[in-house]
Amino acid sequence: MDTNVDKKLDAILKDEKRSAADKELAKGLRSQFAIANARVAYEEFEKVFGSERFGKLQAKGVHVQRPLWASTSTKDPKLPDLYYVEALIAPESVNTVPPETFTAYRDHGDPKVRIHDDLPAAHAAFESLKRLGIDDSQVYRELEEEGVKKFFDSYGKLLQAVEGKEAAVRVS
Repeated sequence: MDTNVDKKLDAILKDEKRSAADKELAKGLRSQFAIANARVAYEEFEKVFGSERFGKLQAKGVHVQRPLWASTSTKDPKLPDLYYVEALIAPESVNTVPPETFTAYRDHGDPKVRIHDDLPAAHAAFESLKRLGIDDSQVYRELEEEGVKKFFDSYGKLLQAVEGKEAAVRVS
């Protein structure tokens, strides 16, 4: 998410027509939106699954659907290696991390729940993006399309590999 948003923020920083205030706001938002988005999403998760309505469903055997933070390794080398992993520690959540990030966490991670840290700033990040003309709905669409394409491409490669193996078996 931050990779997508940061490109948009960087374009604002390079845009000579943008005000100094916009550029300062864009600079301050770099590498902030993914965590802000997750914190707001987790806040909604707590509302839904902590509600009286869900309590009644849970009494009938319905299970909590836990939030999944996917691939939370740090992509920007300027950020700490555990930047996202530590910020997204939350009860009842799942975090998929690559092996090198897990190794780093075991080495120097500081386990404590941080998902609730600075919720007002998380909400403000959404307003700041809007002020800069960045539509979070568009960001979500772009990420969804990118994710679907990656899965589709991977699936295509898998099918090609299976077809290749099948052809090799038929020949021998």
